[in-house]
Amino acid sequence: MTRSTAAPTGAVRVVNPATELPIAEVARQGQEEADAAVGRAARAFPAWRDVAPADRTRLLRRFAEQVEAHADELALLETRNVGKPIADSRGEVSMVVEVLHFYSGAVDKHRGATIPVAGGVDLTWPEPLGVVAAIVPWNFPLAIASWKIAPALACGNTVVVKPAELTPLTALRLAELALEAGIPEGVLQVVVGRGTTVGTALVEHPEVAKVAFTGSTEAGRDVMARASGTIKRVTLELGGKSANVVFADADLERAAAGAPLAVFGNAGQDCCARSRVLVEHKVFDRFVEQLVAATQALVVGDPEDDATQMGPLVSADHRARVSGFVDQSHDEPRVAGRSPVPDGPGWWFPATVLAPVDPGLRVWREEIFGPVVAVTPFEDEAHAVALANDTPYGLSGSIWTRDSSRALRMAKAVRAGVLSVNSNTSVRVNAPFGGMKQSGFGRELGMEALASFSDIKNVFLSSQG
Repeated sequence: MTRSTAAPTGAVRVVNPATELPIAEVARQGQEEADAAVGRAARAFPAWRDVAPADRTRLLRRFAEQVEAHADELALLETRNVGKPIADSRGEVSMVVEVLHFYSGAVDKHRGATIPVAGGVDLTWPEPLGVVAAIVPWNFPLAIASWKIAPALACGNTVVVKPAELTPLTALRLAELALEAGIPEGVLQVVVGRGTTVGTALVEHPEVAKVAFTGSTEAGRDVMARASGTIKRVTLELGGKSANVVFADADLERAAAGAPLAVFGNAGQDCCARSRVLVEHKVFDRFVEQLVAATQALVVGDPEDDATQMGPLVSADHRARVSGFVDQSHDEPRVAGRSPVPDGPGWWFPATVLAPVDPGLRVWREEIFGPVVAVTPFEDEAHAVALANDTPYGLSGSIWTRDSSRALRMAKAVRAGVLSVNSNTSVRVNAPFGGMKQSGFGRELGMEALASFSDIKNVFLSSQG
């Protein structure tokens, strides 16, 4: 039986997806509170912009140290709010610490240039934009918040964060830790509310200079349209339907062993999930057999248990949506294998392998955002490229082969922003992350992220005094 998650008027009831029990109530805010937060951020901006680089570096470093000191608290909060395994939450808190340290060190590395020109010299330097609205999804609420907050603050902007209503707890705690680290009032704020009210208010607010959005492609289109009214900067990290391409010459055992968590990690609630597996026909049956065995061996259960590899889905509504892709008409492909799931409360859904899959079916073409992988064979390299690119998305993906020339050809041919060869990982703090096509535009992480949180000012100094 699904337990009630209704909250009193004006409150958001936050629920543990593994138990269906409420763990907190948070005040639901609206346009008035969003406008007030932007006003505070605008007033705090001049002083924060003018903080000396060395001092801003020290403050961001203290922020990182505060997060590290509260790592266990944050990891448990994330696990109870999102339902992800505690080992994953610990890893994500470690990433937040690394992100804050990286951008603390980037403050004085984000520089302009001196350009010799006729009649004088041309100078450029980066300037912060002003108030940044960071709109964060429910699947990685702590990590993705840090990807936006850290470079924005490093450049001298102030930030208003809108977390998803389902998962606001770690963003709220992060803002508290920033204050404890000495970051001034108004520089980093969190407003909890619906996307249709708080999100819209932030995107349309004339004093917001930049929107950094992560979410669905559909919501991203709306953000772009609304932001155009005030010509504000926008970066979008949107949906994905990433391909995991396995050639016959690959290390099949390693590829098959890594494929489950490449799509079932975070219960498949990951825009980078390698949810389409393309396998060269010569080894298709052998690979599927190994993939199914690895999937059936997944430990699905209590997210607070260190041994757990996959937890529940985030909500009952989301479970119903995911189920709709698999448990519908006779036209859908057969289930080749599934993981076990716990009995009792919790929004569980088994890790599911569908094979072989016709590339024309919904499960192949649409983002499921759950623990479902579709597997299909391909004939040759050209066929693999055509299948991999036959999607409106272009976020991530993997290529498995021992042939380095083929790996390079495939990496050039596949239209995705972040690719891995003989690996299933997408994110590295010091490297840019972002998509192509309808997976969005702009880059987070790495030094490249700083450009989207600053303007370049150009000044010509005449030699004719």
